[in-house]
Amino acid sequence: MSVIDTIKDQIEKNSILLYMKGTPRFPQCGFSSRTVEALMSCGERFAFVNILENPEIRSELPKYANWPTFPQLWINGELVGGCDIVTELHASGELETMVKAAAESDETPAE
Repeated sequence: MSVIDTIKDQIEKNSILLYMKGTPRFPQCGFSSRTVEALMSCGERFAFVNILENPEIRSELPKYANWPTFPQLWINGELVGGCDIVTELHASGELETMVKAAAESDETPAE
């Protein structure tokens, strides 16, 4: 499986996915820390990939996403954005709506 295939698979299998530096408990940069804080305040579980432990994803994801920086939040297969966008969405209340809807769709059994 190529790195791009791995990225596509991660995005497809996780309705809420954060590519970040570090982990939610131990973020390794201020931008990742602020993004995790906003995401955690929504009260739903989310997947994450520590790009510091995955150098090939760290180098390929910006090309795939056409987004140069980390963190990157993906919801339902769509790139939401990085720290600034996520914190703005959080401040407006939109982030919680998006996260809750994605989490709800995970819990809905497929017909």
